[in-house]
Amino acid sequence: MKGTFLITSEQVKAYGACPEGYRFFMKEFPKGGEYQAILDKCCDVGRADWAEWLLRRVGPTEDVREYEEHVNESTLQIVFAGRVVFKIGAFIKLLIAGTGIEAGWGIKAGEGIEAGEGIKAGEGIKAGEGIEAGEGIEAGEGIKAGEGIEAGWGIKAGWGIKAGEGIEAGWGIKAGEGIEAGEGIKAGWGIKAGEGIKAGEGIKAGEGIKAGWGIKAGWGIKAGWGIKAGEGIKAGWGIKAGEGIEAGEGIEAGLEYGVFAGLRVKVTNWSRSAKVTAKTKPDNLISGHWQDAE
Repeated sequence: MKGTFLITSEQVKAYGACPEGYRFFMKEFPKGGEYQAILDKCCDVGRADWAEWLLRRVGPTEDVREYEEHVNESTLQIVFAGRVVFKIGAFIKLLIAGTGIEAGWGIKAGEGIEAGEGIKAGEGIKAGEGIEAGEGIEAGEGIKAGEGIEAGWGIKAGWGIKAGEGIEAGWGIKAGEGIEAGEGIKAGWGIKAGEGIKAGEGIKAGEGIKAGWGIKAGWGIKAGWGIKAGEGIKAGWGIKAGEGIEAGEGIEAGLEYGVFAGLRVKVTNWSRSAKVTAKTKPDNLISGHWQDAE
């Protein structure tokens, strides 16, 4: 579908437009209007919320909008039904794309950044509110959001990943530096950070969790495979791993909570695959083959 698709007043009414929005449409497009032109007009008058509402009902297009120069307009709101490409980079207020978003350099928005498909930037991605993608999010440098970061596929950053709320990926989460969330961190696959991993709530991975520095969670830590940290591992609740747990320093679960390793390991492989290693043995080690750190 192309953005030249004609939308009539009957369609807008059938979509369930609010009275104010319907009056706006009738004033600006009395004979109907092209889909993308309506989205652009809503943004022009400061009602990107109306544009987003229409995008949710009509859906994405196959159109591509390219910006050859760096876009530096802190009040600019973009709601585009297709793919948005910044040949250099962008600093705007709001960015929503029906399909993908791509930038040669960085992308920065005072409010949110959202794509129906993937988001990719050669440098960093930063939003005052949330960052959300139906597919993956990838940045050559860091990814930072005032609210949450969510991807249907993976999240990958050359530098760190930081969110004021939660971080969630359908696939893996990987950062060259640290990963930090005000709430929880959750990945369908593994979580890997060159530095530390820290969450105000829980940390959960379908596969392994690995940090060059420490791992810390306000709630529990759970991995389908192993957990490994160059420094300490600390949780407010329990620590559970399908395989082994290894820490360069200590392993500490919350008061009256346990440390469980080898939850997916056969007894015949216990000493090899369910190893728990740290400077000192955890007081509340319930499951796992303890081995002193060398």
